Amino acid sequence: MESPAKAKTIQKFLGSDYKVMSSFGHIRDLHKKDFSIDVENGFKPLYEIPEDKEDQVKKLKDEAGKAQVVWLASDEDREGEAIAWHLFEVLGLEPKNTRRIVFHEITEPAILEAIQHPRNIDLNLVDAQQARRVLDRIVGFELSPVLWRKIMPGLSAGRVQSVAVRLVAEREKEIKAFTSEPYYRVTAQFTNGESSEFAAELNKHLPDHDAAMAFLEDCNHATYKVDDVTVKPLKRSPAPPFTTSTLQQEAARKLGLSVKQTMRLAQRLYEEGLITYMRTDSVNLSNLALGTISKEIKENMGERYLKVRLYRTTSKGAQEAHEAIRPTYISNHTINGTPQEKKLYDLIWKRTIASQMADAELEKTTAVISVSGRKETFVAEGEVVKFDGFLKLYFESVDDNNAQNAPNAPELHTLPALSSGDVLNAISVNAFQRFTQQPNRYTEASLVRRLEELGIGRPSTYAPIISTIQDRKYVEKGEDKGQKREYEIITLKDGKITTGKKSEVYGVEKGKLIPTDVGMVVNEFLVKYFPTIMDYNFTAKVENEFDAVAKGNVVWNKEIADFYEGFHPSISKVSSLRLEHKVGERTLGNDPKTGLPVMVKIGRYGPLVQMGTADNDVKPRFASLQRGQSIETLTLEEALKLFDLPRDLGEFEGTVVTIGVGHYGPYVKHNGKYVSIPKEMSPTAITLDEAIDLIKAQRENEAKKVLKTFDEEPDLMVLNGRYGPYIVYKKQNVKIPKGKDAESLTLEDCRAIVADESNHSKGTARKRAARTRSTAKKTEKKD
Repeated sequence: MESPAKAKTIQKFLGSDYKVMSSFGHIRDLHKKDFSIDVENGFKPLYEIPEDKEDQVKKLKDEAGKAQVVWLASDEDREGEAIAWHLFEVLGLEPKNTRRIVFHEITEPAILEAIQHPRNIDLNLVDAQQARRVLDRIVGFELSPVLWRKIMPGLSAGRVQSVAVRLVAEREKEIKAFTSEPYYRVTAQFTNGESSEFAAELNKHLPDHDAAMAFLEDCNHATYKVDDVTVKPLKRSPAPPFTTSTLQQEAARKLGLSVKQTMRLAQRLYEEGLITYMRTDSVNLSNLALGTISKEIKENMGERYLKVRLYRTTSKGAQEAHEAIRPTYISNHTINGTPQEKKLYDLIWKRTIASQMADAELEKTTAVISVSGRKETFVAEGEVVKFDGFLKLYFESVDDNNAQNAPNAPELHTLPALSSGDVLNAISVNAFQRFTQQPNRYTEASLVRRLEELGIGRPSTYAPIISTIQDRKYVEKGEDKGQKREYEIITLKDGKITTGKKSEVYGVEKGKLIPTDVGMVVNEFLVKYFPTIMDYNFTAKVENEFDAVAKGNVVWNKEIADFYEGFHPSISKVSSLRLEHKVGERTLGNDPKTGLPVMVKIGRYGPLVQMGTADNDVKPRFASLQRGQSIETLTLEEALKLFDLPRDLGEFEGTVVTIGVGHYGPYVKHNGKYVSIPKEMSPTAITLDEAIDLIKAQRENEAKKVLKTFDEEPDLMVLNGRYGPYIVYKKQNVKIPKGKDAESLTLEDCRAIVADESNHSKGTARKRAARTRSTAKKTEKKD
């Protein structure tokens, strides 16, 4: 199997008759730096075993040669099937003593059941995975060099990642084009003279101040009467159990987890045998699970709370695993683990149980209140829970302007006893100025939901897509502190109309996805010159074709050939285009002092301002944009200020203090050392005193970081890091074993710790092993 943690758990179930080993993921793949696809030979993929997998492959081969039967137990999705096939091929296994088994939960009964029902490797699933891998390699390897030449070196394009960036970029365009319009929302507090007061809202918004004033003036002399009262029973049903997509969304809303964090935690829970397979688009629950859930509900909440439900998957191209994400043992209400693992497990447990609970029964009362002399009416609504049903345990959150703070339960309001014809007293009537809201930026979770709605990607690809577009710096999680604005309140109370002003901060956003300048420019270029690749329907159609390959209905390389026939010529055509301006370039005007043109564009290291051109006698000058600045909105005045950097503020301790902007942002330079300038400080406005404070603060932090140094061994230090003390020796980090007091370590102690390979990080050990192998190979060639 592919995971060492999974292997460790399963070894416990099978005992000494079996040896469970891990491949640590794929043991071979397309070469990282080569195209590795034989176009002339049916788009045959050219695989290689990476250097860091050679030792593991040798171990697996040795053990497979000793075994009577080899069981391939990688995950049950297409990726897992491909891993099983690669193992079969590379290890030189024979069909007669090779078995393929799958399971969607790591429990002893499930593993033993799988062993009783082995099958052959499903080559259709393997072909579907190969088709995805080959198509993505073609798009990436052929399209990325076009971006290097036309926009900026080092950029990459991908069949799905580029479409995900397009969604974020187009939402940003909608936001920038949006103009907020004011309106007035009217509410009133009523009483019927006998009971407590209750609220009602006007059934329409009023367009402006004059309309709101006119309405309240009419209310001042109006009578209010209950025209109609309706009482209706209302039912609320629970959400289905989790799929990959819905788990990612709900974990973001309720727990504040990123998509990547959610999948990492879910992977650990699965490998520990605590939940079923976490990459699935199925909402189905097995009969065994339904039985144990029913028993749990009846025993702990009563028969009335049980309602067995059979859910059906509705997402496009549903495939992958065959059951929803659920606890493997329903009787385990809690687990041992990290706080985050416990919270995610609790979420999965509650959602699973709630999905089989009875509807919540409510009673909704709606009262329509007329205003004499006006056509508008007030509407008051109240709800009473008659039977809580699934709400006793769980309520699904919803996306709003701040998805992280969405409610966990519905707000319920009650109304006093009202009858048609009742005359009411208005305690107060208020008209609040409100503003239409711009479209919401995507969160990670809402972007996953949108991808799923469009049929783009599959459960195993959502998290990598979200991570890739951020790693590539096309999209970033932004924070917007919002802006302050005033709004008007017009109040009618005790026969008097008063107006007042209040202020609010609007547009506050945290953790929302915002396209970078590079992301916007790349998106516009791809949409213009490669519309087919960027078309949502095309991307969804490709996913459907992969599904058809997985079912054995389509030959995979024929689909690739049809695509390549149209795609490859377009690459050549766009590559040969001579563009008048560099993609994304915008001229801002001319420098008043020199008359030289000033433009903003994407340079080799990102967005920058350029003054002058190669045609001028004076060599062009360049300046990087600051945080928060965009090539789309930058003004000439703002651009010219950037050329004030680097600037000298004065001297500190006899050395000049300089402010500049580098590849990693604005900095203070003093005596050969650099200090980053915080986000809230502007490099064009920072004073000498503020810069000195930053220099002193960094010195204090560095002093706290260094715990010990040794004159006899200047390359060796004991440092205090984010995760505790550690040793640095010749630029290599070495962990200090538990039980050792870092501050009392002698030089000999440190040397002994460094000499012990087990204290080195896995990455360092792998790199050292790879270097050793590489050196050995070079020696062999020389010999």
